[in-house]
Amino acid sequence: MTTLYRPTQGRMIGGVCAGLARRFDMSPTTMRVIFLLSCLLPGPQFLIYIALWIVLPSEDKAKAAW
Repeated sequence: MTTLYRPTQGRMIGGVCAGLARRFDMSPTTMRVIFLLSCLLPGPQFLIYIALWIVLPSEDKAKAAW
């Protein structure tokens, strides 16, 4: 498994789904579909996405910290 960060390449909006897909060794498209399907269920999915967008470092900042 890799470190959790938002990649600078291959991201759509904030890169949260792409970062989670890398972390769990999945396709970014699969992660995006899972997220969209989860939005049909009641819960704070969209707020969690925004929180992860704010909290997760971008790839360039994460690599600079190493």
